[in-house]
Amino acid sequence: MLRRALNTLGWTAAGVVALGVTNTYRFQTTTHRAALPGLTRPVRIAHLSDLHYGIFMRRRSVRRWVQATRQARPDMIVITGDFLDSGVGRRHHTKLLAELAHLHAPLGVYAVWGNHDWTSLNTNATRQQFAEQLTRAGVRLINNAGVQVRDDLYVAGVDDWWFGQQDLNAALQDHAGGAVVLLSHNPDYLSQVPHWVALTLSGHTHGGQVRLPLIGPLKKRSTLLNVLRGWVRGDRIVQCPAEGTPGVTPAGQALGFVSRGLGVTGVPLRWDCPAELVLLDLHAP
Repeated sequence: MLRRALNTLGWTAAGVVALGVTNTYRFQTTTHRAALPGLTRPVRIAHLSDLHYGIFMRRRSVRRWVQATRQARPDMIVITGDFLDSGVGRRHHTKLLAELAHLHAPLGVYAVWGNHDWTSLNTNATRQQFAEQLTRAGVRLINNAGVQVRDDLYVAGVDDWWFGQQDLNAALQDHAGGAVVLLSHNPDYLSQVPHWVALTLSGHTHGGQVRLPLIGPLKKRSTLLNVLRGWVRGDRIVQCPAEGTPGVTPAGQALGFVSRGLGVTGVPLRWDCPAELVLLDLHAP
């Protein structure tokens, strides 16, 4: 009886792990809507995050993400860091870059570094080289920089919260008017963002990646704030509804959205926390 019970337990565990591995390579396209002060006409932003190209996430996955992004016909595409998984900085990234080169949007494709990009590309020279490769692939890196993409829309980015040096003043210095959308890999930076920045987009948490019954997410929180996924507000973070429209941002509380990301790191598992490609349909208040 004991042997039979152990065998059953073993097969059950193996089945759970196999299903978790299968879920690693599935993703959802989620659509969210919000009114942003400063916008005068609608804009659709596709938000990709945490690709973690490397040992677990390979070219086929990237190709599927890119195809889904193109099918959504966004006005602008943003990538909030962790292009690479840790330890792959010296590998050949031609296949990743070849797939990302298929990303196109009328207002452009923009990105910032994440912590894994810093640990993989662990010298200034390798980061500069990869940034140049991204530029040739049509992805513009905006670490501590910004672009006025429309008269009513400005996109800005800051470097990684853990390893980079953030300069929000530099990121916002070319703002000529309209709503500001800020890219920051780590949602903890939201506590530093002034309320007049209309929306901050982040990733990093993977939404917890593995969320177990009764236990909850194995990754309980980002470093400083109780933030894992969905709509959040900054300046003493207040959790907003995970889905739907967050409404008007109160004064002093910057609005943010945290993506569950597309890739995985550490273990090739997702459980009760699907990867996501985020579409943000933004409009005037």
